[in-house]
Amino acid sequence: MSKPLLITDLVLRDASHSLLATRVRIEDMLPIAAKLDQVGFWSLETWGGATFDSCIRFLGEDPWERLRQLKAAMPNTPMQMLLRAQNALGYRHYADDVIEQFVERCATNGMDVFRIFDAMNDMRNFETAVKATIAVGKHAQGALSYTLSPVHSVDLWVEMAKKLEDMGCHSICIKDMAGLLKPYTAEEMVSRIKESCAVPLTVHSHATTGLSTATLMKAIDAGVDMIDTSISSMSLTYCHSPTETFVAIMEESERETGLDLELLEEISLYFREVRKKYAKFEGALKGVDPRILTAQVPGGMLSNLENQLRDQNATDRLDEVLKEIPTVRKDLGYVPLVTPTSQIVGTQSVINVLSGERYKSISKETAGVLRGEYGATAAPVNKELQARVLDSKDPVTCRPADLIEPEMDKLSAELRDIAKQENIKLAENEIDDVLIYALFQQVGINFLKNRGNPDAFEPAPGTEPAETPTAPATAAAPANSEAMAESYRVSVNGTQYDVVVGPGDADISQVTPVAATPAAPAAAAAPGTGGTDIRAPLAGS
Repeated sequence: MSKPLLITDLVLRDASHSLLATRVRIEDMLPIAAKLDQVGFWSLETWGGATFDSCIRFLGEDPWERLRQLKAAMPNTPMQMLLRAQNALGYRHYADDVIEQFVERCATNGMDVFRIFDAMNDMRNFETAVKATIAVGKHAQGALSYTLSPVHSVDLWVEMAKKLEDMGCHSICIKDMAGLLKPYTAEEMVSRIKESCAVPLTVHSHATTGLSTATLMKAIDAGVDMIDTSISSMSLTYCHSPTETFVAIMEESERETGLDLELLEEISLYFREVRKKYAKFEGALKGVDPRILTAQVPGGMLSNLENQLRDQNATDRLDEVLKEIPTVRKDLGYVPLVTPTSQIVGTQSVINVLSGERYKSISKETAGVLRGEYGATAAPVNKELQARVLDSKDPVTCRPADLIEPEMDKLSAELRDIAKQENIKLAENEIDDVLIYALFQQVGINFLKNRGNPDAFEPAPGTEPAETPTAPATAAAPANSEAMAESYRVSVNGTQYDVVVGPGDADISQVTPVAATPAAPAAAAAPGTGGTDIRAPLAGS
């Protein structure tokens, strides 16, 4: 074994996200943790992405305690997380002091490897998270969010990889969240990046289009150092290529992994039963979906789009939405489809299809991309749409976080006041609760108020009360005005809102929560829609 192929297994994070809507609970992870720790993975992706949100919104779990428990149960294997650069694990840009504190607390609570990506691939948005990771002595892995467009050439990817290395990243990841990376392109990219960069390189690819196994093989042929896979019983479709497949392929080669197939089989058998438990969260895909090659939709986003349209009795509109996505993406400067831009593009595409008129309503998040609030795009945005949302103002051209004042002192004071008023007992390490509040505001407060009360959250599989038939949700009645402002019911990341959208430039004038306490991200209100109950797809890869 002259150069063993190193493997990061994703079963506890991205596999759960892509296949089971990030609903797998800690009690279904800990029983298999000791065996996972014995395997000898380069790292285990266990945290980050959508897990933080899911823990406090649906599961009633303290995400920090989850991290501590996983680290204690697997002390021999580096813990890896997915960090959305200046977005942390939320859906807007945060001040630098929030990112610095968040990274420090992740490291203190057990995180070892920080895979850092920016949805825009704007190198300026990486800087604070990378520096903070290096400052706490942890591994900073810079991730390029792979996408296809007329401007995304191999030369551009190599240039971005070199910038990440120059920034101080200890390794680089080609993050193919939609399964768009083709085998021969992967071979060229890996070869070129390895020639230009001295740090290790890994490839992450989803199996949704059927390309991932061949893509990873060509990456291996080109000398990639590491690959991402998932235990076989939690692999393929929306997920990733199976770990055992690559262990077997590499046997008796110079890249032999040294991992024990029999031990991996035991782990696979365990997750086969876990997957049955969470079956209701699975998407409809049974094989591969070649539509993704044109729509470029990540697996997690596709499964959520299917669920949202199914809830509206509008599954017959999925093909229309998938055909609309490339147009919206082009108008937004060919942004990659990864959290939060996947939600932005997906939601705007649904709005366009269900309203019957392209850009009749423009969500505030879409407007934010057009105004430059998320960072620079790889190609120019649609100038007509940009002029419409700028309303004679200038777009943002600096690093967006440069416009955000320090937030931590203010957030800490706010949370202490709320805790006093609401009689909330904060954690011994108060900073962890402040960061929950910083990232998720009212959803965070709802969690802190109900921490330890499972009845306040989604019931665990097998404990649900018997369902009673309910009438389907209907759109709210249009508000009376000369220009006929429109009212809709929208579900964003699991929380329903009644939204009033003005005509023309679609200013959202009223957002009212329905039944549950909504998230309140500082960047924008919930997006307006076109007369139907619409959910913003949650990708988060």
